[in-house]
Amino acid sequence: MRLSMALDTRATPDQVVAAFTDFTDRRLEIWTDLDPNKYEVRELGERWAVVKEGSARPSVWAVERYDWSQPGTVQWTAEESNFCQPGDGVELTITRNANGGAHVEGEWHRTGKGIKGTIIVAMARMVLPRATPKAWTEVLDRYAEAEANSE
Repeated sequence: MRLSMALDTRATPDQVVAAFTDFTDRRLEIWTDLDPNKYEVRELGERWAVVKEGSARPSVWAVERYDWSQPGTVQWTAEESNFCQPGDGVELTITRNANGGAHVEGEWHRTGKGIKGTIIVAMARMVLPRATPKAWTEVLDRYAEAEANSE
């Protein structure tokens, strides 16, 4: 299943990339819906990472290969997961918007794995297009505010 989403945030394009690619312990502060018990950085390069992460509700996890080697793009692809197929992933394209923040276009591609994964992906079809842009905008706006306060 493929879903498209878009959002605008006060965060700059560089801040958006930084928020999605911060693989320090701060990631759990930025993305509070991540389950700390599932978070594990397995490999980390200059513009890529392999990370296990997931949520508690629903209890899902994936080992994702992140790549942000192309300017204005962050993508992650599942290598293994308890809910989706290997090769599934997300690609974000980040550009500056008219307000000085960022416009984020996202393409979400996941195919359910097993009964649980099929149900989760089906539920995502209903919830993701509205809930994810709203949640990500809140996270990214908060990130931009924290960065401004630290200067």
